[in-house]
Amino acid sequence: MKIMAYNEKIVNRIREALIDIPDVEEKKMFRGITFMVDGKMCISVGKDNVMFRIDPVLHDIAAERFGATSMKMKGREYKGYINVTEEGIKSKKDFDYWIGLSLDFNSRAKASPKKKK
Repeated sequence: MKIMAYNEKIVNRIREALIDIPDVEEKKMFRGITFMVDGKMCISVGKDNVMFRIDPVLHDIAAERFGATSMKMKGREYKGYINVTEEGIKSKKDFDYWIGLSLDFNSRAKASPKKKK
């Protein structure tokens, strides 16, 4: 039996939503699949949730939406990174809201510096 590390149904919805966006790359990271747009992390799909990278200015408002929580690691909250449950993106309207926020911010986001090999 194969254990999925990420939700394939959501990955396919995101692939479909990004089909007309140039320079999209999928990378296995964060125990799931991360969608890189223009070389910048945009959306990451895990087993039980999706992490959307959004404008940090909109973080607190976005975190109040149904199914949404701030991303936290080691007790630290990361502004501009929101985890959303599958229920929180069930409707097309909610799904499109999060995709739109992520793509909008991606055009202004700074890419992470490349590590030298």
